[in-house]
Amino acid sequence: MSRQLGYFIEGHIIQGTPYANLNRDDTNSIKTVQWGGVNRTRVSSQSWKRAMRLRLQTRLGETSLRTRRLAERIERHLVEERAWSSEAGRRAARHAVVASSVGAEPPGKDKEGEPWSSAAMVYVPDTAVAELADLCEEFRPALEAAKDSNALKQKDALLPTDRVDAVLRSRNGIINLFGRMLAQIEDAKVDGAVQVAHPFTTHETDTEIDYFSAVDDVTDNWGDTSGSAHMGHAEHSAGVLYRFIVVDTRELLRNVDADIAAAHELIAAFLDAAILSLPQAKKNSTAPHTVPALVQLTVREDRPVSYAGAFEKPVRAPREGGHTETSIAELAAYAEAVNKLLGNTGIHFNGHASLVAKDLAGLGERLDSFEELIQGATTAALSSGAEQ
Repeated sequence: MSRQLGYFIEGHIIQGTPYANLNRDDTNSIKTVQWGGVNRTRVSSQSWKRAMRLRLQTRLGETSLRTRRLAERIERHLVEERAWSSEAGRRAARHAVVASSVGAEPPGKDKEGEPWSSAAMVYVPDTAVAELADLCEEFRPALEAAKDSNALKQKDALLPTDRVDAVLRSRNGIINLFGRMLAQIEDAKVDGAVQVAHPFTTHETDTEIDYFSAVDDVTDNWGDTSGSAHMGHAEHSAGVLYRFIVVDTRELLRNVDADIAAAHELIAAFLDAAILSLPQAKKNSTAPHTVPALVQLTVREDRPVSYAGAFEKPVRAPREGGHTETSIAELAAYAEAVNKLLGNTGIHFNGHASLVAKDLAGLGERLDSFEELIQGATTAALSSGAEQ
């Protein structure tokens, strides 16, 4: 009888970013973290996870929706795709969200007639919109004849709660990877199979203030006065980031009902997205479209291991400058020390791909491309996932 072990794919990524602001806080400032006695630039995991999800959706050809505006999506679909009147489409969409166990919130008294929102954010496959529209079609005569009411309650909804909840309970590959918290609907919660740490610079960084102005073309052409059309400032920084991601293959296999082929496709696509995605803040004014200088993947039993400790002591640039190669060297040395300390018996794959030509024995086998690295780690994780 086979026993499913816990196998984790760890991703350790070193990536330099030039003058940029990949992820801003509520004041448009660079996000930072104090560690090792110095200030580092930080990018939130939520920001990078969204970038991963958007790339992953393109790769898989699947889309997921995280929204409280489901009623508006249903209304637009009914009106534009099913030839419903605006009034009937809005009413049907309202009944759909009210019927769900998630519940709905009416607009304020001064906004009567506007779409209702769900009481909590839902996370569903994009196909859920069409499925709920199909359900509305079944009850179209009753929905078109119904009266509008801002006091509509679930018990008054014309759509059956169990069938609406069944649609909201559905999921696709994106949700199977990233998970979903939807406590209001029984069996709708999905434990995520991926973990993403907050990237941070391996070295101390400073925040730079960029003062800018926008030229007024008329003033420039006429030359009759001085001044600009707009002035402002923005924060930026530059540095070499350490990024850490994990795929829990056991959790993913549980989410896809032990479908190895489906798990293989999802893991490979996620690793590609994790490696090549980039948050899009300030992209038009900074174009920070770099690729990682190094990606190291390890397939490990029992629990994942972060190599963030390699950079608790901030990396210092050598006399000739540059933090990338020094960061990679520190990562390799730390990984070798960690694996010696823990023992290599629980490691089923250990490899890397890098722009650096130096020998990196501490990071396992060198492969020529990210694609080879991804395929090697994914195959090893899934083929090692059960033992007799």
